[in-house]
Amino acid sequence: MAKKSILNKKSLTFLEKYLNNAAPTGYEWEGQKIWMDYLKPYVDEFITDTYGTAVGVINPEAKYKVVIEGHADEISWYVNYITDNGLIYVIRNGGSDHQIATSKRVNIHTKKGIVQGVFGWPAIHTRNKSKEEAPKLDNICIDVGCNTKEEVLKLGVHVGCVITYPDEFFILNNDKFVCRALDNRMGGFMIAEVARLLKENKKKLDFGLYITNSVQEEIGLRGAEMITHTIKPDVAIVTDVCHDTTTPMIEKKTQGETKIGDGPVISYAPAVQNRLREVLIDTAEKKKIPFQRMASSRMTGTDTDAFAYSNGGVASALISLPLRYMHTTVEMVHRDDVENVINLIYESLLAIKSGETFSYFEKPKPAPRTKPKPKSKSKAKK
Repeated sequence: MAKKSILNKKSLTFLEKYLNNAAPTGYEWEGQKIWMDYLKPYVDEFITDTYGTAVGVINPEAKYKVVIEGHADEISWYVNYITDNGLIYVIRNGGSDHQIATSKRVNIHTKKGIVQGVFGWPAIHTRNKSKEEAPKLDNICIDVGCNTKEEVLKLGVHVGCVITYPDEFFILNNDKFVCRALDNRMGGFMIAEVARLLKENKKKLDFGLYITNSVQEEIGLRGAEMITHTIKPDVAIVTDVCHDTTTPMIEKKTQGETKIGDGPVISYAPAVQNRLREVLIDTAEKKKIPFQRMASSRMTGTDTDAFAYSNGGVASALISLPLRYMHTTVEMVHRDDVENVINLIYESLLAIKSGETFSYFEKPKPAPRTKPKPKSKSKAKK
């Protein structure tokens, strides 16, 4: 008998709308509005901050606080320099890959609206084969069909305009989700689905749950760094993506082995609190949720690091979604992995009890209080 899918038609409609909306680092707010609108029926209230992080809260009055988190921003480019003949050179906003840029269409976001352009590249016939050049930041440029700098400026394009790719969501071979910005809009989607399941299954938590969609992860975990000081959580379960290392040109000896379709990836790293991680593993084993393991040297490179080392130390763990072709316009994940990450977070929340510290040390027991001996009554002198 086929396993019933966690995702429904409404979920997938939301996912497509959420992914197709551009949300470059520093410009996440329209995507956050889409996310909050979907989440609204499943939470009690929202918290937002100055830079755009959004948090849906269940049981806001509870003192013990658990965060589940993803990040909302996607990599992009900035307009950096416009030549006299109307060509545009760029710099990165996050880890954008210059090698995939050539011949890609782009959207330049201006106050006048979207200006379309293309990353041009010399035809193979015109290049010097003996001195073949690879795409680099100083030789890729955007053509918006203008012949002068003045024409470009009239379109509303100026230094500092942010640039995204227009590639949209589709499903490949029935069970592969493909789009730009699955890193890590899938995280925001998955934690929203956890909130939906809690509501629909009428599960009551004995702690406050903070469903957190952070901004600015791609340039240094900045949104998580800010919001953790606002929430002051006791526990944080972070979800992000990791590499499918079975595709060509990835060295497993250094990158490890993780694969789409084989389940969520549970991390080992200094920032990952070991006892909280074991709750995730125990839950996966008990509920028969397939999972993989990954080790990270020094840091995870995800918002887990920001939560773990805040507020005097927050018990934090990382569940990653394996992904192919990270930081390209054809990022790919397996539907089964998406459902299993959702299920693992959901079941782990049901296993956590309010007040758990995950400490390695037992609290010292207070010394037993002894009752003072009653004073002997002296016999009255005759």
